[in-house]
Amino acid sequence: MFLLRIPRIAAHWIINLYRAAGKLLSDAFQYNRNSSTRLSTAGAAASRCTIPSAVDKTVVFDFHGGLLRSSAIFPYFVLVACEGGSLLRAFLLLCSFPLVWIMGEHAGAGIRVMAFVSFVGLRPQDADLVARAILPKFYMERLNAQVYDHLWLPATRKVAVTSAPRVMAEWFLKEYMAADVVVGCELQIIKVGGRCYFTGLLCEPDQGTSALRELFRTDGAMADVGVVRNSNPLDHFFLRYCKELYRVTKESTKTAHLPRTRYPKALIFHDGRLAFLPTASATLAFFLYLPLGFVLSVIRISIGIGLPYKISFAAGALFGVRFRTSGLAKNMAAKRRGVLFVCTHRTLVDPIMLTAALQKPVPAVTYSLSRLSEIMAPIKTVRLTRDRERDAAMMSRLLEQGDLAVCPEGTTCREPYLLRFSPLFAELTDDMQPVALDARVTLLYGTTASGRKWLDPVAFFANPAPAYRVEFLGAVPRDRTRAGGRSGQEVANWVQQRLGEALGFECTQLTRRDKYSMLAGTDGVVR
Repeated sequence: MFLLRIPRIAAHWIINLYRAAGKLLSDAFQYNRNSSTRLSTAGAAASRCTIPSAVDKTVVFDFHGGLLRSSAIFPYFVLVACEGGSLLRAFLLLCSFPLVWIMGEHAGAGIRVMAFVSFVGLRPQDADLVARAILPKFYMERLNAQVYDHLWLPATRKVAVTSAPRVMAEWFLKEYMAADVVVGCELQIIKVGGRCYFTGLLCEPDQGTSALRELFRTDGAMADVGVVRNSNPLDHFFLRYCKELYRVTKESTKTAHLPRTRYPKALIFHDGRLAFLPTASATLAFFLYLPLGFVLSVIRISIGIGLPYKISFAAGALFGVRFRTSGLAKNMAAKRRGVLFVCTHRTLVDPIMLTAALQKPVPAVTYSLSRLSEIMAPIKTVRLTRDRERDAAMMSRLLEQGDLAVCPEGTTCREPYLLRFSPLFAELTDDMQPVALDARVTLLYGTTASGRKWLDPVAFFANPAPAYRVEFLGAVPRDRTRAGGRSGQEVANWVQQRLGEALGFECTQLTRRDKYSMLAGTDGVVR
């Protein structure tokens, strides 16, 4: 365990203690020493209020507050601490916020405190997972549309500068935003027992300046435009390398939201449990609510498992579960047999919500499910083997016994997209009914790709008011089935399109393997 290796890491800290103390002191008075030189470099440009032309130019962006609508940096450290570490680490970071606030959230000392608490003892692969699978969603939702349209897109060369450790923003800026250069501080890494861990200490506080100096080391080379926050533009060290300056005002950020349809790259997959931006106040509220959320989750799950379907509706609503169903004929559930319900896949409780809407148990086939989830499920669940012939035979037997629920996407997707539908279900029967399922959460996501899957139902029902929508779309027309001359893939594509239209989701050709390869580096099979 990492705790057993703390003495060796502590020795590494002691070696750097004196140097770090000196750097803390120097950063605290950096503005006073350098304000006059910075003023002479950017004094005239600082008053600029019109957007300069970025066509065929090199533009240097302050990532937090320049490219993003908010200059707050603390929430992204909380995401690293919580998703890459644990709830305990996130709580310790919250406790350190008063100290960070006193030192300055963007000051060198404040950055060091947040970096130490968030990264000490964290493995590089865990931090990389957070940077790839979790942070991009929060960055993308807070892009400044005005800066993105007028400065980022037309710029020939894009340089992004972040005061946070470079590992937090580099993947997003290069993979999603196509940045040419990302400048930020580096974290020290120590190797213990054949594994690498972050010490939580920054390598060099002035390395950002060194990196830009190296970037513009040619004779007289300078960036054409610098983009900074309006609060105190002279605090940005890269201004000395810019010919012009554009200040982002607080007022402009209020109407500068970038809609999803204009994202530089579609945001389809993301991971992590937190469904909100964990600012200091929001994180405090989260920890205060968490004990109550756990109690509510236990009660809501117990209602679904132990109470009859007719009573569970009212009992669930009493404890804050919002459930809405439509399109189901009153006598359909009692008269029809052997119907294959083709559902979208939002959380692990999709089949349970379908069962609640039908008022009768409907078995469900699953691609991979934890043993605990199988034991707790109030309905019969059957694992698919990924052997096409065996799975087809098993599903045919289940259909002969009664109704069956299947989610042909094979995995959940949080965003308004539908993954490619496997055509296997269309080859089994022509008596199919698409069911549009959608879930809404405000606090915790009820799905995960790299975390503990057995916590998915607990996390979903721990939300203050989890919501589910179940819409029955009617039987698939005969001319759209195999009996009407369609191939299995054509039927699957038509059902996917029909469900996408009902939910307002976009259909894709991405698969379960694509999702888990990106978010967890696996094939998505629970072994």
